[in-house]
Amino acid sequence: MSADDSEEAPLRVSPLYASHLELGAKMVPFGGWEMPLAYPSGTVAEHRTCRTSAVAFDVSHLGTVRVCGADAFEHLQHSLSNDLTRIQPGRAQYTHLLDEDGFVVDDIIVWWVDDERFDVMPNASNTTDVIEAIGGMDVTDERAVIAVQGPEARSRLAQMSAEAATVHRFAVKRFEWAGATCLVAGTGYTGEEGVECAVPAEVAPEFWEAVLGQGVAPAGLGARDTLRLEAGLPLHGHELGPGITPLQAGLGWVVGWEKGDFTGRAALEEERANGPTRRLRGVVADGRQPLRDGSLLYEGAEQVGILTSGNFSPMREQGMGLGFVDADARLLEGDPITVVQRGRELPARLVRPPLWPIRDEESE
Repeated sequence: MSADDSEEAPLRVSPLYASHLELGAKMVPFGGWEMPLAYPSGTVAEHRTCRTSAVAFDVSHLGTVRVCGADAFEHLQHSLSNDLTRIQPGRAQYTHLLDEDGFVVDDIIVWWVDDERFDVMPNASNTTDVIEAIGGMDVTDERAVIAVQGPEARSRLAQMSAEAATVHRFAVKRFEWAGATCLVAGTGYTGEEGVECAVPAEVAPEFWEAVLGQGVAPAGLGARDTLRLEAGLPLHGHELGPGITPLQAGLGWVVGWEKGDFTGRAALEEERANGPTRRLRGVVADGRQPLRDGSLLYEGAEQVGILTSGNFSPMREQGMGLGFVDADARLLEGDPITVVQRGRELPARLVRPPLWPIRDEESE
């Protein structure tokens, strides 16, 4: 998810690369891959289609690290922050890989496929670091991952695969398509209903075309970012990463306090006892000006935080962002705040994520 601007290594491409070119996608480097930013319809249209109908994203740039064996459970239980005993085979779990200081090395989805097989899905540019920390085998090149998202995602997918369409939220199961064994999980990164399908590379272009054939629109990384930002979901390299803990990011629920020791536990326990010095908050501008990461947040004449992500909300038609605000500022949701951006002062207010749909208390 976090972009890697290095030009030293050749960019990797998805099994769907040729399909994207045929659709006229604008391709950009991202996390060491060349991926579609947007299709001719544009990011705003793709975003709104996901909120009202269904879109498909190629997210094959995410890694898949397969950890297998009788000791796989215990190894991951010690390495990752969340508690795997909360789930079981056939389920998925959001979790963090931390360093000893409690900072987020990566945020991860674990697909617990069966008793002794876990497919760990790190962010694109972090796959190597995750393998160094947890071991396992990199099988990223063996598959494409296609995310079908939106309120009509399941009904449209059901027209080509009832098995894939009926997977429960945060469940994982196998399904057959075109003679190939695939995996599907009831997960996503948009705030909408949907699934993510891991399809063998050799049948991935055919699967992609079949999905689009059900009236599902292709969508690129631009819409994926605005959708996750409206949904208040963190992005590695922005709301998560070096110097940022799960508690600061408002993600204490991904910490398995009730389980045994895990990497970073001692540092998190100390932070929990003292309280985080800053917390992640949502910001909505009064006007349409897109907000930008790195902009400073002020209460009156005092700087109280910084934006970590910013953009334009296609649904609210306002500037929006996420940022860290000092705990000492004691600001509440709804309080006014000033975003200082490129020398301009933009009036805004704090909003409890998600930023869409608009909460009842906001409209009062």
